[in-house]
Amino acid sequence: MISSLTNAAVRHITLLQSKEKSRREEGLYITEGVRMFAEVPADRLDSVYVTEDFLSGASFETGERLARTGYELVSDDVMKKMSDTMTPQGILCVVKAADHSLEEILDAGSLFCILDGLQDPGNLGTIFRTAEAAGVAGVIMSRDTVSIYNPKSVRSTMGTLFRMPFVYVDDTVEAIHMLQAGGISVFASALDGAKAYTDCDYRTASAFVIGNEGAGVSARVQNAADERVFIPMEGSVESLNAAIAASVLLYEAHRQRA
Repeated sequence: MISSLTNAAVRHITLLQSKEKSRREEGLYITEGVRMFAEVPADRLDSVYVTEDFLSGASFETGERLARTGYELVSDDVMKKMSDTMTPQGILCVVKAADHSLEEILDAGSLFCILDGLQDPGNLGTIFRTAEAAGVAGVIMSRDTVSIYNPKSVRSTMGTLFRMPFVYVDDTVEAIHMLQAGGISVFASALDGAKAYTDCDYRTASAFVIGNEGAGVSARVQNAADERVFIPMEGSVESLNAAIAASVLLYEAHRQRA
């Protein structure tokens, strides 16, 4: 059992929890909780850490999986040190990062979500979950979008992270041009000078661009899109939360396709 807070594995995990650079360079990230352990693909698991209390109370299915994957016992204090949450569930995994290409994602379906400078990890995770539910084939993100491997992003995906293909691109406009060359219409969310989102046809291959929480979709990206669309709002509300806006747009595409 690992009981020392200065153990090398403990230091490594706390570094992965806190430093995006370390996650990126090592191609590893952290998940916490029994649900995430149950959903992570076996070939992506690097290592698993559990407390004695968790192990003694684990379900038959969880115990069976732990027997297959192997695990390291840690003390409660060590689990608290490694965890990014106030009340750890008693199980933590080190997971290998996914590796998708834009070409692979474009071959996967006909509905896509593009994120341009999104900064809130909770919004990112919520958009991933909504994208899966609405039938999105993949999520394309600008390099300055918050990392999907941020601990808060990981938690908010609630497992969708393991199923939704995604890729970060260096040039969002270049990626949009690639989509358009493949016959995919790109719709950028906007507030001014745009068409109501209900007035467009999304039954053919389509992609929606969702922008930064404060600044919205950049002008350069808006200009590259085929159409700018807005969501009508009543009262004095100036804008919708980015995840809510993504949900409205993606589900309109889902409705039309149904």
